[in-house]
Amino acid sequence: MTLYPKLILEALAHVRYPGTGVDVVSSNMVEDNIRIEGNKVSFSLVFAKQNDPFAKSLVKACEQAIHTYIGTEVEIAGNITVKFAEAPKPVDEKPLKGVKHIVAVYSGKGGVGKSTIAANLAVAMSNLGFSVGLLDADIYGPSIPKMFGVEDDRPTVEVVEGKEFIQPVVQYGIKVLSIGFFVDQSNALVWRGPMAGNALKQLINDTTWGELDYLFIDMPPGTGDIHLTLVQTVALSGVIVVGTPQEVALADVRKGINMFTNDKIDVRVLGVVENMAWFTPAELPQNKYYIFGKEGCKRLAEEMNVPLLGQIPLVQSICESGDAGSPISLNDDSPMSIAFRSLAQKVHSILGN
Repeated sequence: MTLYPKLILEALAHVRYPGTGVDVVSSNMVEDNIRIEGNKVSFSLVFAKQNDPFAKSLVKACEQAIHTYIGTEVEIAGNITVKFAEAPKPVDEKPLKGVKHIVAVYSGKGGVGKSTIAANLAVAMSNLGFSVGLLDADIYGPSIPKMFGVEDDRPTVEVVEGKEFIQPVVQYGIKVLSIGFFVDQSNALVWRGPMAGNALKQLINDTTWGELDYLFIDMPPGTGDIHLTLVQTVALSGVIVVGTPQEVALADVRKGINMFTNDKIDVRVLGVVENMAWFTPAELPQNKYYIFGKEGCKRLAEEMNVPLLGQIPLVQSICESGDAGSPISLNDDSPMSIAFRSLAQKVHSILGN
């Protein structure tokens, strides 16, 4: 039998961490130190929480997966080292000078319209008269440049006291920055957790954000290292969790709320936004068709004792405006703009001045 690291990772991808339901490979729990000596295989499992209660059972599950999907002749028993990540270091109350509130916009899974919510919320908050920045931290799928019509723009660099700082692109009065400005958008990014985390730190700390009332961060979906990196890098004022009404999506909303409220991260959940709450055709604006289920996020918010910040319908013009690089919130007379303005007002009422 010929063993190689990819074969080991493919077997371990069948093992899911009980706390999140995500496999240990996607969660970056398998350290990049796989060693193969004949039939002997060894590597390390990294747990985010000190003395994780699932550590022993997960080691056994990894051993079983390797025997099941590769072969019983693989010598793995006793060769998996358990490591615990360092506890998050306390961050300064004001790590970004001049930024009053830093708000993460998050979803437990992709495809629920998180970036659309982040973009229109930023525009709506700016329309209310606040100074706003928007950081596209969705490292693996940056879409904010497209939504703001600045795909071909490139941030400039300013040298301050011998150090280079990125100057965000300004569009519609909002300071916008995205990893999409620095990579070839036709190629997929294949980054391990530490690389993505370092990129996020640089976008936050090496940028001249100036005086802002709100800095919204469009987070990547799921649970992983980059979310831990964020809470270690800045003091978040809170997080907005985006979901859709159907049951399969609600499980991810629940996981996201649990992730941010556990004692290791402890970030305030400002509330839940139910996107695609119903479908309203343009020719029948009074009609509501609940094609993804009805009020799933509303029920979950009540169950988990967090606010329901808004219910955003599925309307064709939202998609069209995003693709055109002109968020629908720019249209003050649009019913959708009114919905996003209400969302912005609720966020501001929660956070205050």
